[in-house]
Amino acid sequence: MVKLPEMTKHRGIPSGLPGTGFQFTIRRANPRGVTAIISRRRMADRTPTEKLADTAFLHALWHRFGDEPFERGNLDAGRISWLFGREIVAVEEPFDPQSYVAMLQIDERVGRASMPEAFEDVLIV
Repeated sequence: MVKLPEMTKHRGIPSGLPGTGFQFTIRRANPRGVTAIISRRRMADRTPTEKLADTAFLHALWHRFGDEPFERGNLDAGRISWLFGREIVAVEEPFDPQSYVAMLQIDERVGRASMPEAFEDVLIV
């Protein structure tokens, strides 16, 4: 059996957006290798559900970590990638996009400008 890489499991982060296939966390490390974080371009034709998933994910991260740096851990690389380079930025140089211990941080100024609802006390989904 393949030994999976160590990864922090963030407690308190929802597994995904209820009623959709959008996930926020993964259960275990990928046995084929760590999925890379990339910066994905958000198009104007994204559905309201896709936009809500991004907002809900940022809301969960903000209320768990605030403006403090955090480890990637079991956070879903695909969901991070939709916010990476804008609302979520790398903390360390050089940044390893294929590391479960990569350090990230919310860029509060950018996040509040693009998704102000994510910083409210309660987000209705």
